Parts: sequence; C-alpha cells; structure tokens
Amino acid sequence: MNQVETAVPGLRPTAGQLALAEALARGESRAEGAISRVPASVYTDPDHFAREKAALFDRMPQVIAPSALLPDPGMLVPHDATGRPLLLTRDGDGQVHVFLNVCRHRGTRLVEGSEVQCARRMICPYHAWTYSTDGRLLALPRPETFPGMDKGDFGLVELPSCEAGGMIWFAPVEGADFTHARELGADFDAFGTRNLTLFRRKTHTVRGNWKLIMDAFLESYHVTRLHAKTIGPFFKDGITSGDMVGPHQRSAVGRAEEMAGVDLTDMARLRRLVTFAYQLLPATIVIPSPDYLNLMVLMPQAHDLTLVEDFMLIPEEPKTDKARDHWERSWALLDGGVFASEDFRAAELGQQGLSSGAVSEVTLGTLEGGIRRFHETVEQALRAAP
Repeated sequence: MNQVETAVPGLRPTAGQLALAEALARGESRAEGAISRVPASVYTDPDHFAREKAALFDRMPQVIAPSALLPDPGMLVPHDATGRPLLLTRDGDGQVHVFLNVCRHRGTRLVEGSEVQCARRMICPYHAWTYSTDGRLLALPRPETFPGMDKGDFGLVELPSCEAGGMIWFAPVEGADFTHARELGADFDAFGTRNLTLFRRKTHTVRGNWKLIMDAFLESYHVTRLHAKTIGPFFKDGITSGDMVGPHQRSAVGRAEEMAGVDLTDMARLRRLVTFAYQLLPATIVIPSPDYLNLMVLMPQAHDLTLVEDFMLIPEEPKTDKARDHWERSWALLDGGVFASEDFRAAELGQQGLSSGAVSEVTLGTLEGGIRRFHETVEQALRAAP
C-alpha cells in the first residue's frame, strides 16, 4: 500500500485508542471462545429490513458526510440518498445545518443537483423565495400579497445535527442524543480528521444487504484471503482488540512483536503499526490508513440494495504532480480495487447465495466476534424501538 510520511506530528491517541493498542502489545486477543450464528433471514427478509429502517435509519443519529465536504462558509450540497430530500449547508458563521430541501411556500425542491455549491443564499426556482444558508427566509416577491405573514415562521425545516471530529451527523427525528458522536469526535480528532481535505468521493451501488457490507469491516479474518491481490500482502494475520463506544464498535489489529519498544502515545508511529477501524451504528465505516482516511456511509435502499458513498480524506491539497499521482493511486487501490471489486463484490455474492435458501444460518468463527456483537446491537435497537 502506498504510504508517505504525512501524518500530522504531535497528535496523541485518546485513552480508548491507547488502551486498545496496549492490549495488542500485551498480546491480548479479542477472539471469541466459541462459534456463533446469525439467521440468514436478517439479510434476505424484506419485512426485517423494513423494521431496521424504521428503528435505525429513521430514528438514530448517523454520519452523513465528512466536514471536509463543506470546508468553507457559504457552501451547500443537496443529498437525496437517505430517502429524504436533505440539504447540507455551512452558513456564513461556519455552522453546519441539515435541512429538508423543500421551499416552505409550495413545497418545491429548493436546490437542484447533487454536487457541492458555493452560495450565500438559495432561491426557489418556482416563485423565487430566498433563503440564507442558516435557513432563514430572507425575501419573497410581492410580500404584500401575503398579509400578516411573519418571515420568521417560514424558515427551512431543520433536522437535528452535530459536527464532531470532522464528521457531520444528523438525526431524522427530534430529541436525538449526540453524546456518543462527540465522544467519537475526540478519537477522530486524534487522527487529525478535522483538518483533512476531501480528495475524492464516489457513490457505489451494491446489490447486497447493508449488513453484509458492515460484516466485512467487522473482522480481519478475510484480509489476507479476499484481498490477496491488493492489500493482502501488506498485512499479516494479527490479533484484534476492540471495545464499544455506546452502540458503536472500535477495533484495532496489530502484532505484538512489532510494537515492542514503540512509543504508543505517538499517533503517527502508532498508525504505521496498528490498523484501527470504526463501525458506527447504524451503517458507517471509518478506516484510517497511515497517511489518509476513508469514510464510507451506507444508505440502504432495499433489503438487497445499498448505496455506499466513499470519501477519501488526505492531509492537504496535492501541490505537485507527484503528490497528485500518489493520491490517485491510493484512491484507485482502495476505492476501486479493495472496496468495490472485493468487499462490495463479496457482499453481492453473499446476497446471491443467502437468497437461494441453501444456508439457513451464517456461521461465525472465533475471529468474527465483531459481527456477532454488531448483530446483537442491531437487535437491541429493534427491540427498543416503539
């Protein structure tokens, strides 16, 4: 894998990150003691998917994008892939908002397209009602034809949101608790995520259940096998340590013999020896590499169809052709080679096989305990939902 010394110097791991690294250095494994099983129906049953959508994706706080997607004040981007018309903005004061992309006059879609735009104000294409990026209704033509109307009552509908550690979270319902988002934000700050630059983003269509994609990033058992032609040669089978931050999983993979005598409080050195990964409920994956970070946001469309938006974040804009070539090769390797051609393809093959009915239960070995814990957490959320 391409690596360059671009990690920000001086960064230190959080107490949670350091605890995982120290467990690896002591040779402590997170391996399970016995085989476990997951019903195949959780991947193939449309009714089960409908329950998941209602309990998780229509209620829970979830990551929607990195902060780097909207780096400057006065930027916005329409976002439709969650199944609701969203509009992400960064207002003139630098505050992030998540609105419904709907004019309050006649319900017209306010901003068209799907790319990031620079705009201090947003004008409805139907009747030219004009809004600021903080959601306020600024002006409307012929205001005298709306006698007694208070513009303050006609701002855009805003959803709860939180920006922490270089990630933008939102929740579809009021009363969302972003405590764990802020706790994880400290971890992402330790990777320098808040100051990273967006190099590329791409949305993939995966014909598989969203949990099959999450499963691939909840264990390292497959890495040297599935990825034998890409990143597999850069890895050796190591041991895994991990814990939970609320409903979210945090894991680390490394080899104790390589960590002897290393200052584990130096994040730049630690990232060269330990592969961290975050699996955020309901469906976000964060993979920090030694010199960049991938954020994958999963947006299920059906029980067997998932959109995955992959963001690659790098330390700074490439200033030379050599630097640009380095990042282009890294992007092609991870997004196209590893994720699309291997992980996402494995999810599609799994969906095809499980849909045949040949396997009634998915069998998990002792190195795949993260998958069991993830499915247990999903089930807990289903039981807790009204």
